[in-house]
Amino acid sequence: MRKCLRCGKEMIEGYSIREDSEAAEIQLVESEELLAKRIRPKVAVCPGCGEVSVYIENIEKLQK
Repeated sequence: MRKCLRCGKEMIEGYSIREDSEAAEIQLVESEELLAKRIRPKVAVCPGCGEVSVYIENIEKLQK
């Protein structure tokens, strides 16, 4: 459960970011490796104030 940083209400989770051209991704590149770790961000929306929070659901993928 995510809480809104502005008003403290419980946020609605499970949304994703979509672009017309292709799916949005965050690419993380360590040093000069050829292969990048790719993760897809998730989005939560506050029903009270409309605040949008972009987060990484499986943060353990970033840990070595």
